[in-house]
Amino acid sequence: MTARVLVVDDIPANVKLLEARLSAEYFDVATAFSGIEALALCERAECDIVLLDVMMPDMDGFEVCRRLKSNPATHHIPVVMVTALDQPSDRIKGLEAGADDFLTKPVSDVALISRVRSLTRLKMVTDELRMRALTSREIGIESPEREAVADTGRKGRILIIDDRASSYERIATTLGLEHTVDVQTDPKEALFRAAEGDYELLLVSLGMADFDGLRLCSQVRSLERTRSIPILAIAEPDNNAKLVRGLEIGVNDYLIRPIDKNEMLARVRTQIKRKRYTDRLRDNVAMSIEMAITDALTGLHNRRYMETHLGALTEQASQRGKPLAVLILDIDFFKSINDGHGHDAGDDVLREFAVRIRKSIRNIDLACRYGGEEFVIVMPETDIAVAGMVAERIRRKIASEPFAIQQGEKHLNVTLSIGIAALGGTGDTAATMLKRADQALYRAKRDGRNRVVQEAA
Repeated sequence: MTARVLVVDDIPANVKLLEARLSAEYFDVATAFSGIEALALCERAECDIVLLDVMMPDMDGFEVCRRLKSNPATHHIPVVMVTALDQPSDRIKGLEAGADDFLTKPVSDVALISRVRSLTRLKMVTDELRMRALTSREIGIESPEREAVADTGRKGRILIIDDRASSYERIATTLGLEHTVDVQTDPKEALFRAAEGDYELLLVSLGMADFDGLRLCSQVRSLERTRSIPILAIAEPDNNAKLVRGLEIGVNDYLIRPIDKNEMLARVRTQIKRKRYTDRLRDNVAMSIEMAITDALTGLHNRRYMETHLGALTEQASQRGKPLAVLILDIDFFKSINDGHGHDAGDDVLREFAVRIRKSIRNIDLACRYGGEEFVIVMPETDIAVAGMVAERIRRKIASEPFAIQQGEKHLNVTLSIGIAALGGTGDTAATMLKRADQALYRAKRDGRNRVVQEAA
């Protein structure tokens, strides 16, 4: 795994030591000797993770971390504090400042490398989502960055998986002050419970009596419905090897017994905040994809999507010897609606037109806005005779009931013309089929409108 690690410390010897350790594991290492320098490098997106010393003269690590995590441009960068401070209160202070972990000097190579690998792996997943969501702003979808910065990580939904009542009762009581908490004592049922519940975090004990907690973590990561749920492992003090293995298979964070309540609350908040941020990113990506293939006015698919989908359906129908039909619909005298009643009235007609089309076709049929007042319906496994009957039903449905405009104050009679084509023999394509349907539509317009015309292959 290649990643760029920023080492921040005002003592050159400490920087050189960490740089040597990380370089030996093939990480690309950048260095900074002050908090101000570190903030500037992070602002320019020149690192994937920050190893941050706490005790620095110009600005301590806690303040650097707070600034990174409160900045929408840098809040997603993982921060690991590396310091000689070993009091629980110092660790909690770092976690509450937004740090993802807190390593105490002298740091073992195994702990350092495994934590860096785990956090950079998560960062790269987030970066991929962030990159895909960049166009969201350009098409009017609000960026989730500011929401992520403001999120407190509270009021989460958590599942504790532990078979020791003395353990899970204390954990549930503490977390219950800020979150909704469920407990699953049977690890064999835990995967199903996690998949069925809308959980934002799983707390998994690695010390269950008759079950390997790491195997459960691995199963959670392998199942699509649970893959994105963060896992916080709970381990005994002598379980370092198990923790390292857990980080390799996808555990997000860990707690060592005896558990400090404030540290647990801080780590839980961090994981829930990250989960909500990645969920918002995924929602943005899904929304931007939907907007890219959907006509905003009518809610139907747009021409770009139709052409891609029709091409795939045509190839499939040709290979399997199945029928395929295409209808091109055009609203008659639509320009006069815009000219006589305004473009708002025209939009009303187009929206209602789309609603009536949807109600007249099957789920497997594709309706799209082709452009302006033209629409296309693609009908898989449909021959031209059946397509003709559907087209006639749509024509009657449009003509039989006036369209409401101006919030229902006026009504307009609307008609449409339809051209139909069906997939021909070997060598026929989506483009030639559309062209024949368009020629049939031209004939319908020429012959008086408000009619259906079929064009045989």
